[in-house]
Amino acid sequence: MTLLPEKYRYIAVEGPIGAGKTSLARMLAERSGSAALLEDPDANPFLPGFYQDSARYALPTQLFFLFQRLNQVRELSQADLFRRATVADFILDKDPLFARLTLNDDELRLYQQIYARLKPRGATPDLVIYLQASTETLIERVRRRGLSYERTISEEYLLRIAESYARFFYHYDAAPVLIVNSEHLNFVDSAGDFDLLLQRISAMRGAREFFSLGE
Repeated sequence: MTLLPEKYRYIAVEGPIGAGKTSLARMLAERSGSAALLEDPDANPFLPGFYQDSARYALPTQLFFLFQRLNQVRELSQADLFRRATVADFILDKDPLFARLTLNDDELRLYQQIYARLKPRGATPDLVIYLQASTETLIERVRRRGLSYERTISEEYLLRIAESYARFFYHYDAAPVLIVNSEHLNFVDSAGDFDLLLQRISAMRGAREFFSLGE
């Protein structure tokens, strides 16, 4: 078992669709004996409809994910993080990112009111790992995992998501951030790449650092 540094009791992995955040979060949790806190997109009954008709299904899709994440974060805030570390594949602060991309003005105002009213004062991650990759790589990874409702995701939509993530993390300062270029870092299939990433996490010293293969 690989232990993460003691100071990282709560790690969150983030990134656009296809960046590998869920795979990495699951691997980090398994290797370190931490609890895994993972999103469950398959539980969202509106998601397949969203990829077919985004204007019609954007609001219920967004609200379902918001309530799902709120419930998970509330559970986390009630947990004893000093007894067992936690690795999540999301941070609640990024939820409005998708709302601004997909909702019309009236829907966005409604969403923002709900978000502001319900957002808990949950635990802030000790470290956020932000995964980046090119749009072409994201498209290829999404196609390769073969989920039926993702087949209609356009390159333009993934590009907008990736750009929104870049803007979000440019300003994000609630927690230390390790920005990882996952373009050529195959932590899922390469034990060596995963070990390199673990070493980089352990060596993290500043509030914002970068890592890509070859550094």
